[in-house]
Amino acid sequence: MAVKIRLQRHGKKGKPFFHVVAADTRYPRDGRFIEKLGTYDPTTVPATIELDVEASVHWLQKGAQPTDTVRAILSYKGALYKNHLLNGVRKGAVKAEDVDAKYQAWIDTKIQKISGHSSSVAKKREEERMRKIAAEKEVKEKRLRDAEAALAAQQAAAAAEQSEAAEETGNENPEASAAE
Repeated sequence: MAVKIRLQRHGKKGKPFFHVVAADTRYPRDGRFIEKLGTYDPTTVPATIELDVEASVHWLQKGAQPTDTVRAILSYKGALYKNHLLNGVRKGAVKAEDVDAKYQAWIDTKIQKISGHSSSVAKKREEERMRKIAAEKEVKEKRLRDAEAALAAQQAAAAAEQSEAAEETGNENPEASAAE
């Protein structure tokens, strides 16, 4: 029986959610499976991956072939690295005691890398948000200045009309008095 470790799609249209499963290659993509190994949610940033590393390594040791996407997921979670170390033990290149220490060291550096990336993404988002707020504030201030300038121009025009009207009435009175 040829076993593949592959994704099984769930979720609804436009909102994918996957189960990572070990399944016979003859089974339908979203149908029967031998064992569920984890879940994968690509809609979150970063993608949420829950994976049973021990079970994944167990299936890899038995000869299960991961699909391309699942291979990337297994690599990201360290299952391929652990399988590599266990193969080294079997060949005599690595001691069994060193496997857990090396794997844990790899996991620790991976977690630091991921947290650094997550914090940089959060920082970029915050900077983008602050930049947008500053741009909106500039636009708002420009609108207020334009509105104040328009109001001042309107008041100046009204004052000019009043002064012209006052001059005309003032000019009419001297002529009227001269005519008398």
